[in-house]
Amino acid sequence: MDLTRRKAVEDVVRQNDAPPADIDSEGRLRQDLRARDLIGFGIGIVIGTGIFTLTGLQAKENAGPAVMVSFLIAGAVSLLAALCYAELAAAVPTAGSSYTYAYTTIGEIFAWVIAWDLVLEFALGAAVVARGWSGYLAGVFDLPDQWFAEEGSIVNVGAIAIVLVLGWVAIRGIRESKWLTNGLVVIKVTICVFVIAVGVFHIDPDNLVPFVPPAEPSSGGTTADSLRAPLWQFVSGVEPTQFGIAGVLVAAAVVFFADSGFEAVANLGEETRRPARDMPLGLLGTIGICTVLYVGVCLVVTGMVDYRDLSESDAVAEVFRQVGLDWAGFFIGIAAVAGLTSVILVDIVAMGRIGFALARDGLIPPAFGRVHPRWGTPMLMTAATVGFVAVLAGFVPISVLAEMVSIGTLFAFVVVSIAVVVLRRTRPDMPRPFRTPLVPLVPVLAVVCCVGLMASLAVETWLRFVVWLLIGFAVYFGYGARHARLARRPTAPR
Repeated sequence: MDLTRRKAVEDVVRQNDAPPADIDSEGRLRQDLRARDLIGFGIGIVIGTGIFTLTGLQAKENAGPAVMVSFLIAGAVSLLAALCYAELAAAVPTAGSSYTYAYTTIGEIFAWVIAWDLVLEFALGAAVVARGWSGYLAGVFDLPDQWFAEEGSIVNVGAIAIVLVLGWVAIRGIRESKWLTNGLVVIKVTICVFVIAVGVFHIDPDNLVPFVPPAEPSSGGTTADSLRAPLWQFVSGVEPTQFGIAGVLVAAAVVFFADSGFEAVANLGEETRRPARDMPLGLLGTIGICTVLYVGVCLVVTGMVDYRDLSESDAVAEVFRQVGLDWAGFFIGIAAVAGLTSVILVDIVAMGRIGFALARDGLIPPAFGRVHPRWGTPMLMTAATVGFVAVLAGFVPISVLAEMVSIGTLFAFVVVSIAVVVLRRTRPDMPRPFRTPLVPLVPVLAVVCCVGLMASLAVETWLRFVVWLLIGFAVYFGYGARHARLARRPTAPR
């Protein structure tokens, strides 16, 4: 069994034109997307729980007003990764994104790890946002906490309901998903601009001092507290702390979840009309616009209210209520509900495309790769995703889910950055409509920064990640390694 067998780049490019002859699959994905649609999908998934929920949570627990610096750090690391994604997405447009890039560069076993990792990113990401959506809905309409709020709920009924509704939209077609996403993006960008424009007049400079709260020991001292410490502190023996520079880095690692969704744009390569031009525009445009909005909203939120008084579930709306602008808080809550809706939808769409790519390569049963003859979507894979996400959204808290999404995304970014350098060496002649600047410097910086942020995540998050990978290896060796398309060939491309 050759675990490092690689898929030829030419095979990936050709499969966009027609399904391979040796795969049990029906149809192909429809090419309905332009650059503006990609940016719409990008903003649709990036502007969400990160800005409406994690802003208050991380300012209160780790960074204070410096949470805006945490978002800047996350945005800078995302930009480095986006430059690497742009080169590969323009040259090799595919539904598999970083999974396929790894398959063509470093081998099948690594590609499977990335794919399993992407399941973690998009499925858990949708669950995080669904719970945030439910919390904002409860705040706007004063719904019972036991069914909708993040704190006090046993089964989050609101989160389950929105996942099921949006799952149906995702199954019906990419065109319908595009229309709904673009409409919701207009709403959420408008509300972000509104928050900044109105909130700036209610900033109290005293709330921004100290900008970086002094470090203080973490409460407790039990084994459980040690597992919640950042990995680098646990390994080095440094006493776990909150706030200070370490707190800013911890917050950056967690809010990186907010930027991570831009990778979903790369998964839409096969549904883009001119991927060579539109994929780089979609990826880089998403990161630029979202980082500016994030920093502006963070400044206003932490400037209007003392960071210790921020809400953990609906921070942006709550700060307006605390300064007496109840009408604005209600308006923002409504817009947040609409904005978070698009994030869940794009996550579900992206997961469907990852499963489609895996089934096409034979690593999961081929039924998951069949495209609905009328709607042009991988219906079974999308339906399975919806069921999985609904269970997570109903029972697992936001804080646990968000950190798991961050570590999965950062790991995927590391592999994509390495893939750029490997392909430059192994395939220097490959057409590259967009070229990552300053190779290998930019990819190396991306790897170093991503690993640094991963080290700032909690030990317990790393343990959960390892368990998830072990489950993935069991699935791969139990099914994928024997049924892969490359395993059925007399010789695998090297």
